[in-house]
Amino acid sequence: MTRTVQELFDLTGKTALVTGGSRGLGLQMAHALGEAGARIMLSSRKASDLEQAAAELQAAGIDARWIAADCAKESEIHRLADETLQRMGEVDILVNNAGATWGAPAEDHPLDAWDKVMNLNVRGYFILSQVIAKRSMIARRSGRIINVASIAGLNGNPPEMTTIAYNTSKGAVVNFTRALGAEWGKYNITVNAICPGFFPSKMTAGILAAMGEERMAAHAPLGRLGDDEDLKGLCLLFASDAGKHITGQWLAVDGGVSSVIGG
Repeated sequence: MTRTVQELFDLTGKTALVTGGSRGLGLQMAHALGEAGARIMLSSRKASDLEQAAAELQAAGIDARWIAADCAKESEIHRLADETLQRMGEVDILVNNAGATWGAPAEDHPLDAWDKVMNLNVRGYFILSQVIAKRSMIARRSGRIINVASIAGLNGNPPEMTTIAYNTSKGAVVNFTRALGAEWGKYNITVNAICPGFFPSKMTAGILAAMGEERMAAHAPLGRLGDDEDLKGLCLLFASDAGKHITGQWLAVDGGVSSVIGG
């Protein structure tokens, strides 16, 4: 029997692991998945932030728990997977969102800073996806992986935005998504990427302060930055059966910035 739209988007009985989930875009996506019925496991590095975020979700009637872990470190990723599977049973939805950036001119960019960005933004996504798939998704022939990339991975930046490692890492995430989606389709695991534009957050605070929120908003055809709701719909589409025939794809949520030549 053909399901209704409400049934296709329903995540009741599903479990989602959201990295970088204690604030900003990660917490917004955790709200979306939880509001659709999923149980949520949040992860980030700081226990205090996670405790506050989980309390916020629980106050909204969402089953939310947390594990502090650094997804730039392989041992921490394995511990996160172990504890999540032990406490939650299975992982149906993995949101790879933990990320870092660094600002420096390319000619002076520190190598250790380059490695820090790549280890978290690319290597961490791969290791956690591999572990969760092998231990919870492949055998069940079911899974949804959502990678958070960025419109910074789709093209270059204005000269004053010196974030070459971040841009490079997010470009890698886009193609990682394409390649993994193609390879794991045989396991009925979908892999898709969200490419946010500028949203006010701790990570973007410095750039927005330097360049001005009004100026950044003016670059978007919709004339504004992202808000606390703008990722919810796409996240839920990629996580649910409403998006079960979509894989290896990316979509920008940026107010139209990436649709403009030179955007």
